[in-house]
Amino acid sequence: MEPQRSPLLEVKGNIELKRPLVKVASRLPLPGSRRKRGPDQMEDALEPEKKRTRGLGTTTKIATSRPRAPVLTTVPPTQGQTAAPKVPKKTGPRCSTAVATVLKNQKPGPAVPAQKPGTAAPPMVGGKKPGKRPAWDLKGQLCDLNAELKCCRERTQMLAQENQQLRDQLREAQQQATALGAERRVLEEELVRVRTQAEQGQQELGNLSARVLELEERLGTQEGLVQELQKEQLGLQEERRGLAARLEEQERRLQGSEAALLGSQAEVASLQQKTAAQEALLAERDERLHGLEMERRRLHNQLQELKGNIRVFCRVRPVLPGESTPPPGFLLFPPGPGGPSDPPTRLSLSRSDERRGTLSGAPAPTTRHDFSFDRVFPPGSGQDEVFEEISMLVQSALDGYPVCIFAYGQTGSGKTFTMEGGPGGDTQMEGLIPRALRHLFSVAQELSGQGWTYSFVASYVEIYNETVRDLLATGTRKGQAGECEIRRAGPGSEELTVTNARYVPVSCEKEVEALLHLAHQNRAVARTAQNERSSRSHSVFQLQISGEHTGRGLQCGAPLSLVDLAGSERLDPGLALGPGERERLRETQAINSSLSTLGLVIMALSNKESHVPYRNSKLTYLLQNSLGGSAKMLMFVNISPLEENVSESLNSLRFASKVNQCVIGTAQANRK
Repeated sequence: MEPQRSPLLEVKGNIELKRPLVKVASRLPLPGSRRKRGPDQMEDALEPEKKRTRGLGTTTKIATSRPRAPVLTTVPPTQGQTAAPKVPKKTGPRCSTAVATVLKNQKPGPAVPAQKPGTAAPPMVGGKKPGKRPAWDLKGQLCDLNAELKCCRERTQMLAQENQQLRDQLREAQQQATALGAERRVLEEELVRVRTQAEQGQQELGNLSARVLELEERLGTQEGLVQELQKEQLGLQEERRGLAARLEEQERRLQGSEAALLGSQAEVASLQQKTAAQEALLAERDERLHGLEMERRRLHNQLQELKGNIRVFCRVRPVLPGESTPPPGFLLFPPGPGGPSDPPTRLSLSRSDERRGTLSGAPAPTTRHDFSFDRVFPPGSGQDEVFEEISMLVQSALDGYPVCIFAYGQTGSGKTFTMEGGPGGDTQMEGLIPRALRHLFSVAQELSGQGWTYSFVASYVEIYNETVRDLLATGTRKGQAGECEIRRAGPGSEELTVTNARYVPVSCEKEVEALLHLAHQNRAVARTAQNERSSRSHSVFQLQISGEHTGRGLQCGAPLSLVDLAGSERLDPGLALGPGERERLRETQAINSSLSTLGLVIMALSNKESHVPYRNSKLTYLLQNSLGGSAKMLMFVNISPLEENVSESLNSLRFASKVNQCVIGTAQANRK
């Protein structure tokens, strides 16, 4: 970027470039001169005024050289005072420094009133200059002052006009300087471009000269080659005779190559034998990998059998907002057998028996109830921690073992949250059903590398008042419970199906989420005394798993049943029954009857009785293949942490303790 130049330097540069500036003749009259003058006289007359505009010091000299008028000590305000010299305004950023310097060096001088040309001066006496007016001639003095003031005002106006003209000339000069600077830069750029083109032209000229020299050399070389080719032609005839001899030699070498080819063929046969050996080794390793997979399944099943084919977990839900906090010591979770580091397996519930209160009014004694399960989850346990405990059991379903997982407890104890999860789509709040299917899809993808191919078919039904409803029904099929019946898949088949129910193939998590959302909308719920939105039916989510290993001709299949049981509640015989209460009563009776049948079935299986009452309830009849000796069963007993629900919590814990004491036979995998 070029530094800014002073306007005076620009004007000087214009003068050096011989570019004329437009001159404006000054119209300032001078005292004692005529109104019409020639050009030379006008320039001579303007010279002092130009000097005056360039510096204030020069103006002071011009003013002092004129004859002085009588000096007055005071001047009336109405007549005005002699205007002080005005500082010219800034005409641009480049002249600010010069103006500041002039103002700094200016020294105030005495104001001398100028005499207007043509004004009558005091009369001369005897050819001499008039003297000072007498003191009594105030009117004469006033006239003189008015004349001088008028002259000064006219002179000031003319100087202002001349100053404006000079500023216009300066502005035009600056504009011309700016245009000339831009033109100069353009010419400089054009000069650089022309020089660059000239250099390129010189370089091309040098290249062409070198090319000409090269072509001349090549021409001389070609002429020499022509002569050499003529000589070579004579030599080629002799060379042909030599080539004939070489052809005979190549034929001999070809025979040698054929012999080498035979050796290479033998080597290829050897490599083929090695490849066959590698394939056999690969097949052996594949066989070993399959054996290890079968051994893993056997050990996995053995581990699950050691844990028990029927297990009971207890889960205590946290206190919800708006609920009263239970008193200290109401629920206790003693540490596991291995100390505080082990997960808890016991639960202590304290209850004060008000019926045993003394007549003296002393507080009723507290009764402590201790329960032991396979695992106890305190209120702070998350969904991921719960699923981690049952993930190996879900793996057994993929290995071909029927698996059934129940969620049991009173209304509002968190059964549906455990099985399906909370609303909002939060992955941390997902229940056992979406987590189990995600785990199965992931493991099936891993086993596909070993030759296994799995397919999954899902169904979702509910049992409401001993009638089966399809929760996946859409359109006009919603609510048609009478059309769904439990039947065997075929003559002599042990597999049970629900007629007129949808069986949907699933292969990803999104499809499962859509099914759960549809089932949640279709499930029968109602308001009860314990819960604002209580599930009044048993929901059964079944996933039929089919696996096949085409290379070995192996097949396996088993159902995974995830059951959300309806809330268990005792009946109040003294309750006044209205139309709505009668419907709730009928639902409660059906729920308690089916839960009692479930307990009887488990007890019959534990006692190995000859008759198991599966058909006493639609729930046990539908799940009979997942409750027998070839199945693995897990029950979650969900309880409320509130003291007001202690009676229902004790009933749930006692029922779960009876189930936990049952032992079912060894599970068998369904393989073909």
